[in-house]
Amino acid sequence: MQPSGHERHNEHFQDKELQGIAERSLRERIPVDELKFREADAERVDELRAGAKAKLLAMAGYTTGKAATESRPVEEVNGTIKELAPEQQNELLKKVKARFEVNMDRHKGLKWAKVQAKLEASPGKMWSLNEMERTGGEPDVVGFDKQTGEYIFMDCSAESPEGRRMLCYDHEGQKLAEKQKGNKPKNVIDMAASMGIEVLTKAEYLELQKLFKFDSNSQSWVKPPADIRNIGRTYVGSRFEIGVRVQLYAVHRASANRGFRGKLKV
Repeated sequence: MQPSGHERHNEHFQDKELQGIAERSLRERIPVDELKFREADAERVDELRAGAKAKLLAMAGYTTGKAATESRPVEEVNGTIKELAPEQQNELLKKVKARFEVNMDRHKGLKWAKVQAKLEASPGKMWSLNEMERTGGEPDVVGFDKQTGEYIFMDCSAESPEGRRMLCYDHEGQKLAEKQKGNKPKNVIDMAASMGIEVLTKAEYLELQKLFKFDSNSQSWVKPPADIRNIGRTYVGSRFEIGVRVQLYAVHRASANRGFRGKLKV
């Protein structure tokens, strides 16, 4: 049965209404969940917010199908739902947007509005991004994956993030440190997993170093391939006067001068 002219008019009006809410969110730099609505719309707030988030997704460049009328579920990190409060989301977006606009050479051709739309639609990813920020990573967009339609954030602090130091590389390194020195340090792999991010590989670390002279006075743990890890070693990267060096390193040697850099795809 074809919709009547009246029904088509209502659908068109609702579409324009949702588009307006999404554009208002971007214009005022306020998350959809934090926007205020008229008293007359009190019973429709959840529906309007869900629809506006779907519009933000469409504006960011990918289709949502059924999600156009349903709320996007909050992501989980290690089986636990993670989501920032509205005021925390707003504060994070302001910081990351300012960094994005100051460092356009890191992401030439990319638009902040589309990045924000993706973040707005992914509360769990925004929580992970805040963890990167909170631990001193100063995350920024460094690329776009055309195959998956995802923006790539990496830690862009000048030195290895200070909130992620004094770590062994993994469980094996942690156990060895406890056995040899009696210390009980945490480890990189567990911390990255708890934050919902990935440790940079050697190739990713070297690509990041092309954007700026990172780790001139510090070091960062770097994820090794399986064959390197199987011989009981991992990688540590840093910059010297003559260039960048990624070298083999013992997995149990924690240092106040060494952290790790992460990646988040949104």
